[in-house]
This record gives sequence, C-alpha cells and structure tokens, in this order.
Amino acid sequence: MISSALLALVRCPDCRGELIPEDRALACRGCGRRCPREDGYLDLRPAAAFTEQTKYLDAALHADARHESVSPPLLQAGVRQRMLQALLRPGAGDVIVDLGCGSGRSAVWNRASGAHIVGIDVAPYFAAQALEGSDLVLGDLRRLPFADATFSKGYALDVFEHLSRETLVDVLGEIARVLRPGGRVFVYSHVRKNSRLALGLRLVNRLARGLERLGLIDLRQERLRKADHLNPLVDVPDLERVVDAAGFRIARILYYTPLIGGVVENILMRAAERALGRHAARRGGSGTPGGKGNPAREAKLARTAAKARLAGRGPLYYTLEATTALMTLDVWLFGRVRSGPFFALLEKR
Repeated sequence: MISSALLALVRCPDCRGELIPEDRALACRGCGRRCPREDGYLDLRPAAAFTEQTKYLDAALHADARHESVSPPLLQAGVRQRMLQALLRPGAGDVIVDLGCGSGRSAVWNRASGAHIVGIDVAPYFAAQALEGSDLVLGDLRRLPFADATFSKGYALDVFEHLSRETLVDVLGEIARVLRPGGRVFVYSHVRKNSRLALGLRLVNRLARGLERLGLIDLRQERLRKADHLNPLVDVPDLERVVDAAGFRIARILYYTPLIGGVVENILMRAAERALGRHAARRGGSGTPGGKGNPAREAKLARTAAKARLAGRGPLYYTLEATTALMTLDVWLFGRVRSGPFFALLEKR
C-alpha cells in the first residue's frame, strides 16, 4: 500500500528534499533523483550503497518462505508483541515507524490499534498482507527517508544486534531526528553480558544441538538468521551511554532470559517442524527436488501447512496461544534480573 499519508511523510534519502509524485516514481525537488514506486511499496534506498550490509539481503535466508504470509503473533513473536503493546501502547493518533520491519508482520498485527504505522526495511521480503494494507518503504536505517520530527513513536525488533557500533550510533541519530520531542521507541535486542540465568539457556541450546546431530531437528535456518550478529553493546551501562549520546533516556527496561521459551522454540517447535516437513515431503514424493531430503523445502512445507491450520483458529491455534502465555512467564519471573536480552522503552529528550 502507498497511501497519501505516506507520501506526505517521505523525503529524498540523499538530500532530504521534498518528493513529488509522478507516474510510477517520486521526483526529488532538491537533487532531481527519481525514486521508483513498486507494487505496494516505495523504493527509497540511498543512491550510494554502504559497505556494511546485513545478511537479511541473502535469498538463502528466506528459503523457508516464512516471510510470504503473516501468521498470528505466537510463541517468541507473540511475547515480543505483548511486550510492545504493554510498553509502547500504540493507539489512534500515533504515527509509528517500524524500523527493520522485515516482512511487515508487526505492522499487520498492530493495525487494529488505529495508529498509522510505516514499515521500513533494507530488503523487499514483504508479506502479501503487509503489501495490501500497510505503508512500506524499502530503505536504509542509516538514511531514513522521512522528514524531521515525523513520528510520535517507533519500534525496532531484533535490529540493534545486527549493527556494528558505528552503524548503531548512526541509526540512533537518525531515529532521534525523525522522532518528535518526547517520542518513544520500543526496542528488543540484547547486550553481550548475561546473567547466570543464561547458563540454563546454554544447556537448552546444547540439548538442541545434540538432537540436531540425531536428525530430530534442523537448526540451519536459525543459525543463518544469527550469522551476522555483531552485538555492539557490551552491557546495560554501555547501552545507557550510547542511547544518552543520541538524545534518549531509558524510560523502562525489562530483561528476557527465555528459559521456557528456549525449550519451546529451540526443541519442541523445531522437532514438530521437522516431523511435519518430513510428512509433507513423503506425501509429495521423496527423491524429487522438492521431496524428502531437502531440509529447506521440508521447512517450507511444514510452515505452509501450519499456517493453513492456524488460519482456521482451531485447536492448534489455541494450544500455541496458551504456550505463548506460558513463555511470557520468562519476562515476569526474571524481568528484573539484568541479563543479555532486553525490552527497552527509549524516550527522546
């Protein structure tokens, strides 16, 4: 979707000049650049490419096709969505930027809040539901193509850990520029220093790797997704210094050591996904390029089948909804224990 409200917010990513709509493009009044209007989103990437690039651009990362459609917010994604709602409180009258929006699923989940949400990401792996009903921009967080003081709120989920220190400073500066004074940004990320609670999570991950060696689960896609983690923040005091230098204060912070969530996501769900994928591959015929023995294809088949079942809001949906509530206990039980992963609400001074 490309709404008139979005067209009023965007600016040239190179000179920040006003963009004038033309046929299938936007023309900059300042530098004359033409920015394409694609099917459902605007391409506002800066003309000069940055040397530091995320692996999210790699097609291999999207082989399981999880980005193609939006499922309900469940499991780890459901925990993040619940915390976003609790801390950021999106509502009617808010203009919110979804920083590093990925498929755009969070914009879809928060559509009912009445807020105007604009998603921006560096790669065009947008879900169909997001393209149809949400304002989406292809762009770089280091050169946000928006006017100063445009947004009342924003959020960045699983973004900061992918950035180098220098890039994180640049991104925070850009967020501060496009946010109104007193505006708030909800962040889910992590610092390198963990608490002793992380020992439990390491044991869960060690068990998961053992099950993978036995062929019971497949963690390759998860490793791909974390392959470019640069983890620029040392600890929470380091986080405080970096956001303070960018003009923010931490209004609230809760820590998230997913002990329950690790068992559910890294073991139980991966095992179920593996079993469902193999079952679907057998039905499709083994020995073929799309059949048994192709883990990426099996994962895609499993996710497609699961999403179809979730759409019916049957027993599977309600089971996962209850599991999500159980996983949220990790926040309420251990949220005061200073650890690596965190939910933070940053307020612009």
